Amino acid sequence: MAHDALTPAFRALVDEHAPVAQVGSGFQFTEGPVWHPDGYLLFSDIPADVRRRADASGVREVKRGTNKGNGQTFDTDLNLVVCEHATSSLVRLTPGGTREVLASHFEGRELNSPNDVVVSSKGWIYFTDPWYGRMPVFGVERPRELGFQGVYRVKPGMAEPELVVDRYQFSMPNGLCFSPDESRLYVNDTEQTNIRVFDVDGEGRPRNGRVFASGIKDSLKAGVPDGMKCDFEGNVWVTAPGGIWVYAPDGRHIGRVAIPELAANFHWGGTDWRTLYVTASTSLYSLPVKVGPRSEPYMRARPSRTSAAPVEGGLEFSRCALIIQDMQNDVVMEGGAFASSGAPAHCREQRAIENAARLAERCRALGVPVIFVWFVVDPGAPGMTLNAPLFEGTIEANALVRGTWGAAPVPGLEPQGGDYVVEKCRMSAWEGTRLETVLKAEGRDTLISCGAWTNMSVEHTARTGADKGYLMIVPEDACSTMNADWHRASIDYALQNVSAVTTTDAVLEALG
Repeated sequence: MAHDALTPAFRALVDEHAPVAQVGSGFQFTEGPVWHPDGYLLFSDIPADVRRRADASGVREVKRGTNKGNGQTFDTDLNLVVCEHATSSLVRLTPGGTREVLASHFEGRELNSPNDVVVSSKGWIYFTDPWYGRMPVFGVERPRELGFQGVYRVKPGMAEPELVVDRYQFSMPNGLCFSPDESRLYVNDTEQTNIRVFDVDGEGRPRNGRVFASGIKDSLKAGVPDGMKCDFEGNVWVTAPGGIWVYAPDGRHIGRVAIPELAANFHWGGTDWRTLYVTASTSLYSLPVKVGPRSEPYMRARPSRTSAAPVEGGLEFSRCALIIQDMQNDVVMEGGAFASSGAPAHCREQRAIENAARLAERCRALGVPVIFVWFVVDPGAPGMTLNAPLFEGTIEANALVRGTWGAAPVPGLEPQGGDYVVEKCRMSAWEGTRLETVLKAEGRDTLISCGAWTNMSVEHTARTGADKGYLMIVPEDACSTMNADWHRASIDYALQNVSAVTTTDAVLEALG
């Protein structure tokens, strides 16, 4: 299925022959896709009243009975914000399952049915309120209490939502999104088949509304303006006849993405945010793209350290393996070759040895393979290249030499019967080792990875593991490096994009 480049600018965003893959099918009507930084997609199936999850292991149901949830996103604390059709409410769901109603009435009357939602960098929540949720199939049929369909904002402390546009400006307000710098707010109208753009003032209120794009219709193809997002470069993507239409920031229609079924919504995801997931009628589709999304506030947030589990719904321990890297005397112990780096002190601060040992004990009890990865150099370092300062330093310090105290595991993390030991002489646990052979033999594709050093071995292993298609989970308090600043830099940035960053306690709870 070829996509349609109306201008050369479109080819910088999507390959005209990018394959569209069906991730899952057999649903009733899919909507509300949102990608969690831990590496999975949530989406709604409105008529079925189900929330589903798609990840490397496939698609599964995670919640039945969602009050016919439609659009959803995450706030800056990674709570799920959901538009509920059946209750005419905008709600916030914590990872632990607590439900908080953010908006349900305006001027004493019940809202129509919140439909789509976006969160600003200040934590203000904006949503549209057409009446689809009062129709059969997509909601609960009942009379409307409001005589208009508006666009609202919710701020902390508000008793009711604030109407931020003229109440009669839209016939059927639906999708909405911010420009990358949040200076503009786009809102589409399904019935008017157009997109309006507003300037956003310093108080977060939309001003100076005008038509950005119109005539989003085709008598020969099914599809209407519905879900809408802005990419990193400010282009506006909107569902439309035949799939998704793309507009440049100046309003020029530059191309069309072809989708096999009527597209309702979409979201960027994947380890590098370069996979477009499209909810389309009975199916979920994906395709590779060349540009990422506008950086939503939640994409920059760390997963909550109090989260009940690193992955919603827990971990299937039959698919997991535990990797403990470089927890050797020279690396993290006083008296070791690299003690002057500060590594022993940071390891103690993190309680990395104790936390890794707790993980190993639980994994052994469940039959989860425990794999120790050690950096080992033979005497004289034959075959050790000097292409990086780290390798030069290892040789100069005469560190990690086979058979010496320095290369031995730290007390408390010695291998036990049934554990694996994998040797390496590179930062990544994959390079030149038998790690993948062990994982394939054990049938494991979800890797809990910890050890030393966070910004070197742990990060390099997570990057490569993600590229290979493994789900990488990093319990950050079972990792350490030379100091807290280097640790946090790796945890807060690089590792957020290639792994699910969590805690030891959360992993233990998720394992059950």
